[in-house]
Amino acid sequence: MRGTPVREAAPRPGDDAHTLVGPAGFLSGPWLLTGHDGRLIVFAHVEGAVLRWTERRPGGPEWDGPDVLPVKHLTHLTVVQGRNRYAHLVGRRARRTGQSLAVDLVYAIQYQAGRPLSEWRSLGNPHAKPERTAQLGEPTGVVDSSGTLHVLAPTAEGHLALRREDKQGRWEPWKDLGVAACTGVPAAAATSDGLVEILAPGRGSALIWGQQEPAGTFRRGTDLPVVPLPGTGVAVETSSGRATHYVTDARTGGIVAVRAGEWPVPLEGVVPGDGRHAALGATVDGYACTVLAHRALDGTVVLGVCVAEQERSGVWWTDTGMPSTADPTLALDGHGRVVVLAVTRDGAPVVARQEAGQGLTLGGWNRI
Repeated sequence: MRGTPVREAAPRPGDDAHTLVGPAGFLSGPWLLTGHDGRLIVFAHVEGAVLRWTERRPGGPEWDGPDVLPVKHLTHLTVVQGRNRYAHLVGRRARRTGQSLAVDLVYAIQYQAGRPLSEWRSLGNPHAKPERTAQLGEPTGVVDSSGTLHVLAPTAEGHLALRREDKQGRWEPWKDLGVAACTGVPAAAATSDGLVEILAPGRGSALIWGQQEPAGTFRRGTDLPVVPLPGTGVAVETSSGRATHYVTDARTGGIVAVRAGEWPVPLEGVVPGDGRHAALGATVDGYACTVLAHRALDGTVVLGVCVAEQERSGVWWTDTGMPSTADPTLALDGHGRVVVLAVTRDGAPVVARQEAGQGLTLGGWNRI
């Protein structure tokens, strides 16, 4: 892999995403997804709206946007996607009503690339006591192989609350996953066998839940001997039916690969900065690999590649040299190439794509 300077595409009328965002950056995100037709989509959360960019054709390089999708009072947003390629936007909403603060979780769906969002709908708040509702944490979500959305959020008491759709698409009541030591946002992965696995940071360990059958009850697994730094975790299916979670270990400052029932594996060779890791399954040189990305201590984007579930054999790390004010994110474009998204210091989203040849070599960075 190699890093190259930003190469700006020719300006287009109305193509002023960086002026909309400004130097302060995004409130949440950005997220990079692949639409049902192979076009890449970028979502980012700014004050009072979600911004969306969409590739004009699979594989790029031209983009349309940003489309400004108004939504008020969001403090946090996350965007998740299932195998049907629907984009699910899940946010935490806080509205001042008189002397109190009303907090709930809301969601909207984009079914096709470039098309309008559905209306925003409320999922409520798992807290029954009004004085606790404002202490609801940042949500995350995961979509299983049947298209069922699961929404998770830490609560005021250190519990982890779950709400999901049933087989008819109706929302089940909030459920408490039975833990009192959750310290931050969990990471979740849906596997190809229809199961969902959840890992959350705890005070002295990693907390894990899994299902034994699709749409089944979540059962607590054995705590794992690593203390995830809150906000760093990401999960990805690394072999059929099995997920790997990548977190920063709060005790060592290094990256650790975590799989249920196994001893955590430290990833040697780098010390990450703050923020969330990104992970993606991809084929590199004919091998099933995991591609990783994070920000280094100096804020530049670092990429790593290893054979899937073979972290002990080593991870090939490369600093791209691209400074990013937001956590990097990864996706495969319509031609199966790895794409990395970063955000420049002036708030502009930029992408770099895998070039032809051996290994994982990136081309130039282009503003979308």
